Amino acid sequence: MHRHVHSQEEKKAVMNRLSKAIGHMEAVKRMVEKDADCSEVLIQLAAVRSAINNTGKVVLKNHIDHCIVEAVEENDQEAIRKLNQAIDKFIK
Repeated sequence: MHRHVHSQEEKKAVMNRLSKAIGHMEAVKRMVEKDADCSEVLIQLAAVRSAINNTGKVVLKNHIDHCIVEAVEENDQEAIRKLNQAIDKFIK
């Protein structure tokens, strides 16, 4: 089993997206604490979900571009099986 080391650019892209998601979550928490309008809270929660989904897309694309390409070249069926499991859990 091999382990791909991600570039600084890849890590930075994921970290930036995670920071956005965290910022949205903190905004939701403040809104709830201040009894904000429920519809506004729901809109902010949609932003959280979008930020997380977009982070997942970046991670998935990086994984396919690097780890899965390597796994296919090495006929590593286990890596592909694990990718399928991860996709199933992420999309759930």
